[in-house]
Amino acid sequence: MIRLVLSLLFFLGLALAVGFLVSGDDYFDWPVAGGLFAIAVLGEGLRWWIRRRPAKNSARQSSGI
Repeated sequence: MIRLVLSLLFFLGLALAVGFLVSGDDYFDWPVAGGLFAIAVLGEGLRWWIRRRPAKNSARQSSGI
């Protein structure tokens, strides 16, 4: 759980920095920062979902050799 929070905080800071750097004349580019952070949240959610799925017992599957 701590790894999830730390990685999301890291990606939030990274997204905010990119949003500030690509803003140009505007003060801040919220769509870019929000989109990057949304991708990070989806990636972490996918990683969590893959790790939580029960693994199939590969020892029971015999190759027949």
